[in-house]
Amino acid sequence: MREQKFSLTAFPAAGPLPEFTLSGGIARRGHVLTLRYDLHGRLADIAIPRLMKNPGRRQGLWEDTCFELFLVLKGSPQYWEFNLSPAGHWNVYQFVDYRRGMQEEPAFASLPFSIRRGRGAWRLTLEADLRGIIPPGQELEAGVSAVIKLRDGRQTYWALTHCAPEPDFHRRDSFLLTL
Repeated sequence: MREQKFSLTAFPAAGPLPEFTLSGGIARRGHVLTLRYDLHGRLADIAIPRLMKNPGRRQGLWEDTCFELFLVLKGSPQYWEFNLSPAGHWNVYQFVDYRRGMQEEPAFASLPFSIRRGRGAWRLTLEADLRGIIPPGQELEAGVSAVIKLRDGRQTYWALTHCAPEPDFHRRDSFLLTL
């Protein structure tokens, strides 16, 4: 499957934001999912933690800058939430239904991803083997989102679409991509 490009928008209540854009691409080839996030603009206004030497599985990554992916089996209430921190920390959670039954997904012992930083540009790229959670040939729906913490302490919420009066990345009607 070819890469599907996306652009995320901030939740409207975010107020004035620094000048930056958040976009990327997602593709699935067999059991391998490739996801890329690109930040461009005034990155000095964003609280991007430094990459740690020994990153690992961590809880609560969404409390700081965190890039998120939601995957659902088409026609099933079960879904997964992938959290990726610029510090290199990660987690994958499994849910049995909307915000119910959250538990760490044991199929992932690690989730390596790469980070590149340039002048006014920052990229996170994930290549994940989904073989442990997704049956072969199963169609997926995906929601791509991010929590971007600003240097002034504000949390901003970015997604393909915002379907509720409050930011809520778990809503199925925001899983707009088919893989």
